[in-house]
Amino acid sequence: MPKIFTFIFLILIIFFTSCKNTPGTEKDNLVFRYNENAAVNSLDPAFAKIRPSIWVCNQLYNGLVQLDDSLNVKPDIAKKWDISEDGLTYTFTLRNDVYFHKSPVFKSDSTRIVVATDFTYSLNRLLDEKIAAPGRWILQNVDHFKAVNDTIFEIKLKKTFPAFLGLLTMKYASVVPHEAFENPDNDFRANPVGTGPFYFKIWEENVKLVLRKNPLYFEKDKKGVQLPYLEAVAITFLPDKQSGFLQFVQGRQDFVSGLDPSYKDEILTPKGQLQPKYQNSVTMITGPYLNTEYMGFRMDGDNKAVKDKRIRQALNYGFDRDKMILYLRNGMGTGATHGIIPTGLGGYGAKGYTYNPARAKELIVAYKAATGDINPVIQMSTTASYLDIAEYLQREWEKCGLHVEVDVNPPTTLSQALSTGKASFFKATWIADYPDAENYLSLFYSKNFSPGGPNYTHFSNAEFDKLYEQAFYITNDKERFALYKKMDSLVMEEAPIIPLFYDKAARFTQKNITGLGINPLNSLILKRVKKK
Repeated sequence: MPKIFTFIFLILIIFFTSCKNTPGTEKDNLVFRYNENAAVNSLDPAFAKIRPSIWVCNQLYNGLVQLDDSLNVKPDIAKKWDISEDGLTYTFTLRNDVYFHKSPVFKSDSTRIVVATDFTYSLNRLLDEKIAAPGRWILQNVDHFKAVNDTIFEIKLKKTFPAFLGLLTMKYASVVPHEAFENPDNDFRANPVGTGPFYFKIWEENVKLVLRKNPLYFEKDKKGVQLPYLEAVAITFLPDKQSGFLQFVQGRQDFVSGLDPSYKDEILTPKGQLQPKYQNSVTMITGPYLNTEYMGFRMDGDNKAVKDKRIRQALNYGFDRDKMILYLRNGMGTGATHGIIPTGLGGYGAKGYTYNPARAKELIVAYKAATGDINPVIQMSTTASYLDIAEYLQREWEKCGLHVEVDVNPPTTLSQALSTGKASFFKATWIADYPDAENYLSLFYSKNFSPGGPNYTHFSNAEFDKLYEQAFYITNDKERFALYKKMDSLVMEEAPIIPLFYDKAARFTQKNITGLGINPLNSLILKRVKKK
């Protein structure tokens, strides 16, 4: 290498090394850092199916509407909307000051304003069978949509669906520019163009991902200051949660989400409070989380015992949910004694199961006497992260006279077993995609049988199906919520699942972080975050 080039190369190394944002420097106060233990599969919102990808897409994209922390639908790119009296036509009026991120795909202009035809293009991508986007299902009830002009976008439904606006808040419905896909040299999956508060900078898969502040972002705070406040977001990908937590404790990360058995006792007391040694350096934010953890039974499987309602009900009665939450989750959660619908959603409050070991024993004895199946074989499929809960349940059910074996599987193996019906009794979780209880009740609709739908239990009940379909035509919230509660109670009576607990979101930040907030969908919104 010629000496002049060697000299220039060394100068560049010194320059970039000196500019590196290390914790504690002035520039670091403008960078929000967190670790993601799971991989980001894509930066294309049409494929934002898993939480790590959704969190990043929250920073990169906008849709017609958005949710606030109380799950109210608010304007986003659409500044207002009207719904026809029959509930079928949604007319959105767009802002005229929203720009796409600057990008070479726009050639010399570098960017342009978002118009209604961009939403036509973006939603058509979801419907394109060649793309095979997992978000296609949010448009299953849509008859057609069109751009009336540059600022008016119209969507027509096939039938009324009161939760439709909630669906449009999902990242699947984000707007993207057609230019980014028409350019053969642009790989959108790894080089995205959106409208969000941050734009894409660097992505080394499974190593790091960096986003930078969007200087053209349209949202402002109440004082008229342009959002976001941060200059950048830096994400690392340490797969081990304990290692990620250690980075947080050392001050190298600004944020940790959720509890993991590897560190929950380190940071929390048995009653769910911060350990004294962290009270001066860490802020804990908690709130309801629309996530119900449950055990499911395959109703049309081969296992004789789990197909019998007496056994399913006995397992529901046979353990203390509050005790489980206290000792295994440090109080982070609420025992699920009211069905599948979690607290915070209309329809919550169905009659479920409370701890009643005497009733559990009675049902087990009745089953054995009626069937002659003295030693029923029941195997519970779970993952390593829920092994402590599985072993607790196993011990409690043993006291009631029922032996349950624990089968530990990798998450991908268990998911495959649920879809193919190879697991007769399994650990599952359902996190709401949108803030309406219909999302949970869809787990029991007979037309949603897996693998094509989310009904992994293959529960089928004519009365439930009738009520479920009827709810789509009820626009009065009070009436619809009463119907939801009735459906949930019906499910609990038949017991295709064992609700374990309604989750609680927990976030831990360094003391210098403000504006993060928390919401029942556990969405990560960074546009109002400040780092002192």
